[in-house]
Amino acid sequence: MLLEKILQSQGFGSRKYCQQIIKNGSVQIEGQVCENPKQNINTDQLCFQVFGEEYQYREHLYIVLNKPKGYECSHQATHHKSVFSLLPEILIHRGIQCVGRLDQDTTGLLLLTDDGQYLQALTNPRKHVPKVYHVTTADPISAEQLIALEQGVELRNEKGIYAATNLQLFSTHQLAMTIHQGVYHQVKRMLAAVGNKVELLHRQQIGLLELPELPEGEWIYLTSSQKQLSQNIALDIE
Repeated sequence: MLLEKILQSQGFGSRKYCQQIIKNGSVQIEGQVCENPKQNINTDQLCFQVFGEEYQYREHLYIVLNKPKGYECSHQATHHKSVFSLLPEILIHRGIQCVGRLDQDTTGLLLLTDDGQYLQALTNPRKHVPKVYHVTTADPISAEQLIALEQGVELRNEKGIYAATNLQLFSTHQLAMTIHQGVYHQVKRMLAAVGNKVELLHRQQIGLLELPELPEGEWIYLTSSQKQLSQNIALDIE
């Protein structure tokens, strides 16, 4: 791939700008300054430096973020900060998107990618990808409420029955539940339907991918094993 195209694909800016910084001697590969924008470069395991900072070539981005409270999953946030403000600008230039959304007051596992096929596969309702939430409720959780959640509830303006699986009661006001859909405010509406109210909501897992140990607001690229796991989630779950 041409060096100028590599830089452009990695979010450094327009092709004209990428040509400029290459010609200015701001790009190095294996310690050697590269000043030819038209130089063909093998992108396999490519590492390079721009303005002295190290980068690895990534055909697509697969990122996991521990979302804090008070952030919207939108590029055009209206009432709160955007989760994209937690990422470097270079990633934003690549058109990275959230894989599904979390409400501003919901914390936890958020995947982001610039791979449209992966995003579509993981958010396709027909895949029924399981998502695990940890819930703190306003009132004690009764046995009757657990049974109702497991059997399924109706939600206003939605078709069908919405049930939770793998219910685990941590305390009188805390439980884990798995849902297989993703309608608007689903967990909050399900708890309201059984006569309770969500006070705190945290997503811990998507498919088989659990939230790594990350401080709130921090993000990492998926490791090779995590990436493979996330690809299995996106492509193999029926």
